[in-house]
Formats: sequence, structure tokens, C-alpha cells
Amino acid sequence: MNSQLPVYRQLTRNEFTGRVESLRKIMRFCRLCPRKCGVNRLAGEKGYCQARDKLEISSYGAHYGEESVLVGEGGSGTIFLTWCNLRCCFCQNQEISLLGQGRIVSIQECAEIMLRLQERGCHNINLVTPSHYAPQLVEAIFLASAAGLSLPVVWNCSGYENVEVLKLLDGIIDIYMPDLKYNQADTAKLLSNAPDYVVRSRESIREMYRQVGDLLVVNGLAAKGLLVRHLILPGKIEESLGILDFIAKEISFRTYVNVMSQYHPCGVVPADLNRPLFLTEYQKVVEKAVSLGLTRGLK
Repeated sequence: MNSQLPVYRQLTRNEFTGRVESLRKIMRFCRLCPRKCGVNRLAGEKGYCQARDKLEISSYGAHYGEESVLVGEGGSGTIFLTWCNLRCCFCQNQEISLLGQGRIVSIQECAEIMLRLQERGCHNINLVTPSHYAPQLVEAIFLASAAGLSLPVVWNCSGYENVEVLKLLDGIIDIYMPDLKYNQADTAKLLSNAPDYVVRSRESIREMYRQVGDLLVVNGLAAKGLLVRHLILPGKIEESLGILDFIAKEISFRTYVNVMSQYHPCGVVPADLNRPLFLTEYQKVVEKAVSLGLTRGLK
């Protein structure tokens, strides 16, 4: 077994087929995410996320705005998926996540897009907001792999995942890159309409870490592992401090954490979020990360 290859290259055709079939069964009474709407996505019914049975993509290309370990010189091969299972009031991509801006593509076309991104020199395949399309994406990865795809696959998600689904992604996803948004249930309910976000995101990140471990960086590029993103929200520093405590004490102090400061008011937000982040707030969170040993990923 070649440990330098992406993990999905080590799966047999039968193993891939079995994963796709299992994921499609979950779509029939949909529980791809923690909302577990129960609609028959295979029959075209829409649940909370508004996605149906067809794969919808907003855009794709070499992206240079991601973490440096993903970007390198050739960029991250980013595929933006349409719709979302959260309702973050401050989302900066509402046209895609809430309004469904995008187009339907076949699974074969998605595989060809992955290969196209590899041909242009991207360092990975970065699937953005992929959770509600897990069956289609796994099938696309299989088709692309059979045609020569050999880049690490990044599962770039909100953190609001179903562990049952994550277990079916074991051995397929090389790099998990979840957001970790909240530390308090009432905040998650108010800002994303997901009161169980804290519980679900934490159990999901534990499972991700079990599968891939700490981020492995080879020649400056991420090859495999967990990379966590956290966007600091103005006036909610205690949320951030609690999240860092959880990562350091219950996951690993070697976790690669990107503490992000680029929040700006977008959409209809509560009054206390209708301002940019103060520099002092960012500094306090970074100081906490350093005190916990969470220095990987800090700028």
C-alpha cells in the first residue's frame, strides 16, 4: 500500500460501490446531515437544505484565498456546491447557500471538473459545503480516480455533520476542513437555526480526527489530516475561547487551527453583530490559542 497516494486510491471498485449505495440509501429517507429531514431526495423531494437528487455546482476553479498549505503555487482546486444545511444570518455567500445560485451537473461532469483542476496544476480538490451531496460526490471521486485523479480531497464543511455519513467517508477523504462556529447552543440557534450544532460539530470533529489525525504537511502542502477553521464573531469572544479549549483538550494541541478575523456584517444580523471585529478581540483569541499550544495555523 502506497502511503503517498490519496486514501481513495487505495479503495477497490467494490468498496467504492458499496459506499455509494449506502449513502444513497440514506438519501431515500434523508439523514445526510443532523437535521434528518426524512424526505426522499432520490424522488426529487427537497428538505431543509433545498437540495434534491441532482448535483448542483455554483462555480469551480483554482482558488488562492485558502490556507497557504492548500494553495501552494497552483492554487486549491475549489468546487463550490449550491445550497446549505445551515442558515447563518451573517453568511457571505447567501446567493449560493440560500438562494441556490448554480447549475445542475452530472456526476460524470463533476468527475471531469476534478480532472480539469488537476490538469491546470491545482494541489487538491476542495469541496465546499459538500455534506448534502455526499453520495454524488463520492461517486464522482470514484470516476475521477479511475481516470487518473491523484490529488488529496478536502471536505470543506460547516462542521454540522452526521457521524453516520462521516464513517462512510472514511478512506475517501484525505483532509477534513470543518468550521467550528459556536460553543453555546443558544448562539447556534440564534445565528444558524441549529440548536444542536455544538453537540453535532464536536462529535463530528472527533470522528474526523479519528480518521485522519493531525494535519500532515509535505513540502509546504497539506497531504492528509484535520484543519479547523474558526471565524471570530464580534462581541462573542467567550465562544471562541471555549472552542479553543475544546480543540486543545479533547482533540489535539497539534490541531491546525485557522483563527479568522475577516468577519464583516452581511445579511440581516442582530444589532451586536452589526460591526466589524475589534483588533483587541482578535488578539485576545490568538493569545488564548498560543497559551494552549494551538500555534499551527496562526498567522
